[in-house]
Amino acid sequence: MTTKALYARLEAKPGKEAAVEALLRDALALARAEPATTAWFAIRMGPTSFGVFDAFPDEEGRQAHLDGEIARILSERAGELFEHPPAIAEFDVLAAKLP
Repeated sequence: MTTKALYARLEAKPGKEAAVEALLRDALALARAEPATTAWFAIRMGPTSFGVFDAFPDEEGRQAHLDGEIARILSERAGELFEHPPAIAEFDVLAAKLP
């Protein structure tokens, strides 16, 4: 069962949009390697606006993701790629339909 989720909003610096898109596409392999990441989506909402939505079975899975490689890479490259630090929100999942 999926009970926890995260949403991170990312605003690319001018001229860094392609680099942000590439970073998010490359992060898919890292998300697939996380056993407690039930669902992971990288999205583009506009010319410079991106986001990541992910879901987990429990708080331990969510925390493992926050302590993992994707979060480390986003943090390390934040100053280079983003207008401001990623805005991360935590959610409880009330219902889900997954494959």
